[in-house]
Amino acid sequence: MMAEAGAGGPRLAELLALGRRLWDELEASTEPSSGAPAVQDKVRQGLDALQRAAAMVAQLELFSENEELEEIASADLKFMLLPALLGALTLKQVDLSRRREHLETAREHFLRFLKLCRNYGLGSFQLSPGTSSEEGAGSPSAPRDPAQPNLVAMAMSRTAKIERYKQKKELENKLASMSSAVESGTADEDQIREFYILQIQKWIGTSLEEIESIEQELVILKSRDAARQAPAGSRGPSRPARAPVKPFILTRDAAQARVFGAGYPGLPTMTVDDWYEQRRRQGVVFQQGFGEPGSPPCPSPPAGASDEELQKQQQETEEEEDDEEALQKARDWDDWKDTHPRGYGNRHNMG
Repeated sequence: MMAEAGAGGPRLAELLALGRRLWDELEASTEPSSGAPAVQDKVRQGLDALQRAAAMVAQLELFSENEELEEIASADLKFMLLPALLGALTLKQVDLSRRREHLETAREHFLRFLKLCRNYGLGSFQLSPGTSSEEGAGSPSAPRDPAQPNLVAMAMSRTAKIERYKQKKELENKLASMSSAVESGTADEDQIREFYILQIQKWIGTSLEEIESIEQELVILKSRDAARQAPAGSRGPSRPARAPVKPFILTRDAAQARVFGAGYPGLPTMTVDDWYEQRRRQGVVFQQGFGEPGSPPCPSPPAGASDEELQKQQQETEEEEDDEEALQKARDWDDWKDTHPRGYGNRHNMG
């Protein structure tokens, strides 16, 4: 297996080293925004390098489901990190229009990494059938042993989170103490192997945490998309527009109507009796409980008639019923104006 890796030349190792270096620079970046051109340029470069390296690993068949961890050469262990690094860099893309696509792609990278680690006995988690698109796609999931929680349940468990946090700190301390020897080339075979296995275990915890965050964000995005696509009718019927009603002053009797009319010549006045009579002719006020005994019920207004049409109909009816009573009211109003100046009824609050 080591010979096959070497057959790929130093190019494969260089691609992994480039992608890893760009990832470390992004993590240590002080840029105020992850959408800055310099940041996104590094993300694109890192993804390109890691994708090319992953294609070479697949072509060389460095990892197989039928082999044990001891059969992998120590120098090849570091290439197991490729899917995890691809998932981490995919999450750093900031195109909002493709956010859901990036989340799902990153989740697949992390799941591929975890599946690879599970096959070699690394980590204490358990993946259930149908967790990823590669396993059980299009078929119902097989019953799962409740004693072995699936990946999402493991990630969301409070106990598992605490345990992973402790392990992460321990792994970081060990890696920090071993990194200088490995990078300088003074470490022996066993130290190199342990160093890469510790890195893999650290990224197992990171992948579980990232998958949990991805699942939560996907739920939010799916709910938002469903709300946007909901038909307008499901939000409740809209009320039909009503024609505006012209304003008027409602008074208790004709005398009070004349007083208000003198002070507000531009605003019509109407007594309670006049208002009720108008509404009765329009069929709005029902006869029951208001009219005289034995009087016929008022007709209902025509279906779909607007207030403007009803007012027009009332005006025509009033013109036809120009009787002595209306003429007498007009005469009384003229007489009252001759003896009462304008604004007569509002002087009690002045000075």
